[in-house]
Amino acid sequence: MKNWIKKNITRADVGALYDKYGVNALTASILSRRGITEGSDVQFFLEDDLRFMHNPFLFSNMEDAVDRILQAKEEGEKVLIFGDRDVDGISSTALLYDYLTSIGIDVSWRLPGGTDPYGLNKNAVDDFEKIFGSLVITVDCGISNVEEIAYASGKGMDVIVIDHHTPPEILPSPAIIVNPKCEDSGYPFKDISGCAVVYKVVSALRFAESELYKNEIALLTARVEGEKCKIEVLKTQNLVEKDYLCETVTGGKSIMETKLVDFLRGQQIFVWDEKATSSLLAQAFGSGADFNFMDLRPQVAKVDSLAPLASFSLEQLKSKSKLARYNPEQNTEIKGFFNIFVTFVNAQLLKQFPSYAKANERDLQLVALAALADIMPLKNENRIFIRHGIASMNKGNAREGLRELLSMQGLLGKRINATDLSWNINPALNATGRLGQPEIGLELFLEKDAGKRTEIARKIIEMNNERKALGSEGWNYAAMQAKESIEKYGGKLCVIIDERINRGVSGTIAGKLVNVYDIPAMAITFVDENAIGSMRSCRGFEVLSLLDKMSDLFVSYGGHAYAAGFTFKKERLNDFLAALDKFVPEIELSSSEAEQINIDAEIPSDYLKPDLLSIVDDFEPYGEENRELTFMSRSLRICDAAVIGKTERQHLKLTFDLGRTKWPAMYWGGAESLHRDFDKGDLVDVLYQVGRNCFNGVETPQLIITDIRKSL
Repeated sequence: MKNWIKKNITRADVGALYDKYGVNALTASILSRRGITEGSDVQFFLEDDLRFMHNPFLFSNMEDAVDRILQAKEEGEKVLIFGDRDVDGISSTALLYDYLTSIGIDVSWRLPGGTDPYGLNKNAVDDFEKIFGSLVITVDCGISNVEEIAYASGKGMDVIVIDHHTPPEILPSPAIIVNPKCEDSGYPFKDISGCAVVYKVVSALRFAESELYKNEIALLTARVEGEKCKIEVLKTQNLVEKDYLCETVTGGKSIMETKLVDFLRGQQIFVWDEKATSSLLAQAFGSGADFNFMDLRPQVAKVDSLAPLASFSLEQLKSKSKLARYNPEQNTEIKGFFNIFVTFVNAQLLKQFPSYAKANERDLQLVALAALADIMPLKNENRIFIRHGIASMNKGNAREGLRELLSMQGLLGKRINATDLSWNINPALNATGRLGQPEIGLELFLEKDAGKRTEIARKIIEMNNERKALGSEGWNYAAMQAKESIEKYGGKLCVIIDERINRGVSGTIAGKLVNVYDIPAMAITFVDENAIGSMRSCRGFEVLSLLDKMSDLFVSYGGHAYAAGFTFKKERLNDFLAALDKFVPEIELSSSEAEQINIDAEIPSDYLKPDLLSIVDDFEPYGEENRELTFMSRSLRICDAAVIGKTERQHLKLTFDLGRTKWPAMYWGGAESLHRDFDKGDLVDVLYQVGRNCFNGVETPQLIITDIRKSL
């Protein structure tokens, strides 16, 4: 029997969210119950504006990466993009290739195919040397390729590593590394996909086309505090805060007695109101102090979308800043001025480079696919990536290649959500890499001819069907060994070793083992003289904590906290098994949540209305660390019940009578509950999600039942 858990929250908790952010009571209660109460987290659930994304120049090495790529453009160098074979690697390669070719760089790409190992390899370096290549850019890989990058450097090549995987103790060198998981990355959010890191690099490259790139600009505010004048100066570069100075002075003080002269020397200075600011500074320092300002306020007034802001003072604008609403530390005049400045510059850049908006939209579609495929946590800016990417698709603007794949999967023209992409698009794209031909997935995005793209998409669907067949076959082998392995490793790990498993589906099988048995799992097969394995995890156990202890065995290994891959020589299998015997007892797993269902809100039957869908939509996208909303309602009367489905696992179609309205509901695999646990006419308590049923082009709301009990 499943345990229904509804976390207790107080009216004060809900009221605080309502007062701070103006959300309705139901949304506030869901946020509170999920522990999403800090403004820095709440903002990514309530806001869609791209302004809430982090600036790419927060990466400490971003300028170096941008400068090296621009150098390659100026000097006509040959550039190689080396990606990975999965959706993240394919989309990363496509995104960067699109941009670099658009600015005239001589660029080629390469993905690991066939039996190639993960990451950059020496053969690729040798082949690139033959065409006199000089810059290698790894995407969604490279952080573990210490030896290969040193090899490339020895041949006179420079390397930029654009990655998001967990770095080893020794980083590749010499290389420019842009990876949010590196300790000194400078980036405030570590859990973005490889494609998202590439997107940040491309965004920075676009900004570098403007005159503002690398230019320091000082923002200055002055206001009276009692009998003193408070002067704040914020230095910015590439729309990032670089330095700050605050001086509080009394009237008649010499400016030479302050740090302002040195701090502002050589700076371009912006103020919000030149007349008022000059007057205050004259009172503070006398008429002898001469400042050369640029007044931003009249410039803002010329931008239609921002013009209303020009009628307010900085003090008044503080209360209108969305960023300050969620981040109290930004609720100051100088931070408010900075936010207005950034918004103004972005508006001017879109005016100067009108093609950016469409290009950005196309890029975010790839970033959305990658975030979902690599199971990134659906929090922070990942939510904005995916929301914008999906919104673009739903406007009918799906990029070339993706459009054909959506069409073949019956999704074109329908309302797409994250689940559709996760279940129908990403597995098909992943199939190309799993079957050793990731270049087919990449060609889908790069091909200019619509007819050829259709043929490629058709081939990808066929490959996915082949992958499914291989997965089913491999699962049969795994299922026969699973229970014995779980017993051998004390219920802490499941290890499947079978040469009949295709290497392309080892990750799928490991993932299914985790889903079925709720413990970490490995699936290992053999290719030539190598053993190649995939590991997936759950219940708080990070796979690299185990693989790191066995690192001396591996030819290569790497991955994320809950998903990794590894390769070792077949002859070392016994050493590998001995290491498992030694280290598996140290594995610690958190308690299983398989039989627990967390309830987000209880909905009285009178409030069970179709407009609940708007709340459900607000919490999209769903996935890792943001499960679908689960509601509970008590004493719903079943007015109709029917068993449907012709397979072994039959389903139950129910209708609940709520007086003025009747709600259709589906209980997948729940046919056996009818007549056993409840009957037509009974009152039942129900846990459910609210979804949409599409039939003949018509959308109707329905309940998707998670669990159901007869009311007491």
